Formats: sequence, structure tokens, C-alpha cells
Amino acid sequence: MLALPPGLDPDLLRSFVLIAEGGSFTRAAQAVGRTQSAVSMQIRRLEEALGQPLLNRGARGVEPTEQGQWLLERARRILALNDEIVASFRQPEVAGHVRLGSPDDYAVRWLPGILARYGASHPAVQVEVTCAPSNELVDRLRDGELDLTLLSEGNEPAGSRVRWLWRGPLLWVGKEEVARRRPLPLTLAAGGCAWRRAATEALDRGGLPWRMAYTSASLSGCLAVVLAGLAVTVAMPSPLPDGVRRLGPEEGLPDLPDFAIGLLRGPGTPAAEALARHIEENFRTGEALEAA
Repeated sequence: MLALPPGLDPDLLRSFVLIAEGGSFTRAAQAVGRTQSAVSMQIRRLEEALGQPLLNRGARGVEPTEQGQWLLERARRILALNDEIVASFRQPEVAGHVRLGSPDDYAVRWLPGILARYGASHPAVQVEVTCAPSNELVDRLRDGELDLTLLSEGNEPAGSRVRWLWRGPLLWVGKEEVARRRPLPLTLAAGGCAWRRAATEALDRGGLPWRMAYTSASLSGCLAVVLAGLAVTVAMPSPLPDGVRRLGPEEGLPDLPDFAIGLLRGPGTPAAEALARHIEENFRTGEALEAA
């Protein structure tokens, strides 16, 4: 269990995290209900207690120093545990309804464990899961149809505050003999999918001819086409069906960029805030990514 060093006040850590994540003393002060000078004093006390500078003020706002970034990751975990303990003893049971969005491949891979732990700690909350492409989920959140959603990088609205949970490689997957066809047959999501843009832009940069053979709104639909030997697709690192493997330079395919998984939240209810904390903690501790 994480333990606070002697004399380290969780209220100081909370103000520090709010400033580091939001880039502003003013917004942090509003969030904790204090004056800006009081929050500045809290940061000075924290820096004095630790003997290191934690925040830098620059052209882009306030950013954590190297030591501050190290502290930020651990402070989030300490505060999550602190809030869980306080909520268990002082607050009434969280109840209600949470509307969670997720791309289908994230839902299948990660939500079972997250929802099982959330259900065990919040049995009075009903969770409604909507699976759709990231761009559609962002639209539904904006329209008030969702409380929070997972999404792939490249679909976040301009100026939104996304909590990035994980970053890793995007991979070509399919059958070797299909990957050597020219033009390369692809199966990807339609429209504004970030993975589709990444794949087609990489092929264009490499001068590799391609054609969109099939489209599907879900990864499972794309994999069905791949299993039929009709096209290749892109996916994150994960177990693949028998008969499908990762592809790359050996098949003449260009490298793909890394991508990130994020969490975007709407106006929070207690039940939605609690689920958001569960999701963030699951990724932060690595439980969600053991197979990555």
C-alpha cells in the first residue's frame, strides 16, 4: 500500500495534480475553492517539504519539472487511494446510471476487468456501454448521450482535456500472401477514423498503391474480412485470431505511427466520476495492459 511521507498533506498533492494537469494556478484554485495565492502557498510548502522544484511557468502555461512529472504519477495513485478510503467510510453509496462509450476492440479487451471491479465496489450503479468508432462516440458525448468515453488519439475535439491512458504502436495485421498484392487491399473503418488516416497516409508516403476493399465500423468486422483472405487491416498489439499475424517491412509495408488511448469525460455525476477513476487506475497500474 502506498504511504505518504511524514508531513506530506494530501491537500497539497491535490492542488499540485490539478495545476500539473490543467496548466493553471487559477483553474486549480477554482477547483479546490481557494484563492490563487493560497494555492501558490501550498505548492511552495510542497516544494519545501520535498526539497525540489516541481513546476515551471512557461509560454505554454505551467508544466511539471522532471521531478514534478515523477511526483505526478505517484500523487495520482495516492489521491485515488485516499479518495477511495474516504468515500468508503464517509459518503453514501454511489448509485445511478453511467453511460460509457468505447470502441469495440477496447471494450472486448479491457472493459470486462474494469467493469467487474467497478461493479464489486459500486453495486448500485447501472452501466450502459455503447460501442462505436471513436469519432461517433465523441459526437455522442458532445450531444449529452454519454457521460464518458474511451477514444483513439486523433479523434479528440480541439481544446478538449483528454486523460491519455496509454501510448503504443499501431500494427499491420493480416495474411502474408494478401499483404503482397498490389494494389494492397485494405479493410478499415469508414470516414474520419484515425487508424484509417494513419494507414493510408503511411502507404501514400511510401508510394505503395492501395484500394479500400471493405469497410467496417468495428475491428471484429475488419478481422472477419482479414480471416477470409480478402484484405489486411491495422490493429493494436493484442492476441490475434489463428491464421492472422503481424505484418511489416518483410511484406513491403511501411511503418505505422504510435497511437494513444484516451478518456474523455462530460459533466460528471458521482457514479461517472467513480468509473473514470477506476478506468484511469486500471491503466495506470498496468492491469489493463498486461497483454500489450
